Amino acid sequence: MKTRTAKFQIGQIVRHRVFAFRGVIFDIDPEFNNTEEWWLSIPEEVRPHKDQPFYHLLAENSESEYIAYVSEQNLLPDNSGEPVRHSQVSEIFIKDKSGGYRQRNPSLN
Repeated sequence: MKTRTAKFQIGQIVRHRVFAFRGVIFDIDPEFNNTEEWWLSIPEEVRPHKDQPFYHLLAENSESEYIAYVSEQNLLPDNSGEPVRHSQVSEIFIKDKSGGYRQRNPSLN
């Protein structure tokens, strides 16, 4: 299995291609690294391939904040310029001048 280079980076704000949520990336798996049960719980017609980067997001929608695990094929850059309101963002990141985030302690990753 060929490992692909991640399209997005830690600290980047992204949005889901289909569902109405967005978030900031705080970790990246070079390929699927979750349980088989989790993967099988996704309807087959929209189930992502495992051989691509998967991203851990501090995510938010209009109703809540949560942690999301999303395949690269389902993410798009978020160019809204709006900050992510997730309560854990300030624990991990500092807002940078480009509108994204940079890690408070880059040696943790």
